Amino acid sequence: MAELAGQLQDERQARMALSMIAEPNDQLTGGLLRRVSGIETIRLLQGGDRVPNVNGADALAWRRRLGPRVVPDVMDQVHAAQAAGYGVLIPGDEHWPAGLADLGAGEPYVLWVRGATSLLGQPMAEQATITGARAATAYGTHVAQEFASELAADEVTVVSGGAYGIDAAAHRGALAAGGYTVAVLAGGVDRPYPAGNRELLERVSAVGATVSEMPPGAAPTRWRFLARNRVMAAMSASTVVVEAGYRSGSLGVAGLAHELGRTVGAVPGPVTSAASSGAHRLLQQGMASLVTHAGDILELVGHADAPSEAPARQVGHNAPETATTKDVPGRAL
Repeated sequence: MAELAGQLQDERQARMALSMIAEPNDQLTGGLLRRVSGIETIRLLQGGDRVPNVNGADALAWRRRLGPRVVPDVMDQVHAAQAAGYGVLIPGDEHWPAGLADLGAGEPYVLWVRGATSLLGQPMAEQATITGARAATAYGTHVAQEFASELAADEVTVVSGGAYGIDAAAHRGALAAGGYTVAVLAGGVDRPYPAGNRELLERVSAVGATVSEMPPGAAPTRWRFLARNRVMAAMSASTVVVEAGYRSGSLGVAGLAHELGRTVGAVPGPVTSAASSGAHRLLQQGMASLVTHAGDILELVGHADAPSEAPARQVGHNAPETATTKDVPGRAL
């Protein structure tokens, strides 16, 4: 088999190939990409030369781990993906999300996009991430949809993860207001997941954008969901958790956002609600600011239209706390 590095035309193709070889958030691969080109990274992977700034044992483990994934048809996969017409962004492109650079060696190698790539290049202050429980209550989905709708009306792009519950409500709210929304996926952009949200994610792709680090055809896995969280956290100026259980995965997005120096918000729920216990914990720990209306989120992202005081209208708690949305699956991931 010819060396892959010799078949690559440019940096874009090299990073596309790397997304097919290495898992996202591979710190050694990402660290190399910050020092050398994508083509050189692949050459080092297949060759025997010393890997810069990496000790011999780690370099050997890296080659043993990724080397078998350099299959003979990688270039065929790259060409097929290019022919399919998906957007492909790499660091340095005009619309590459600037906030992703804060991830350091965890910065994505490439982003695959269905929809408007220009949305990804907006200033962070024009984007807010809304996330929360998959098994959300009627209260939580009502709040998420209403807040997303109001943000979209103020020309803030709503970023979320495309999942059941709070994520889906956030996307729907933005779309209902005629605004923009971005769904960050854990699998390929040609495989809308979960299947029950396929129609919703197709609408997101048509009006806004779906984006993934994974190449077309890639299936979501537990690790890819965890890695996806850092992209959701880094893209926006603020992450808001609407509803989350005590061990909800959405708390990981908030934690990563906090580590990156982003603002974090949390929406309070009934003190008796297990679905809000994670959001309450963020508030108790001082990691998140209290969010009771969309204006609070505008203030968190530093938007020019942030109100000076809360609106007279109050979000009600009249929805049954135990009710769940109709699109919640029988089990959570």
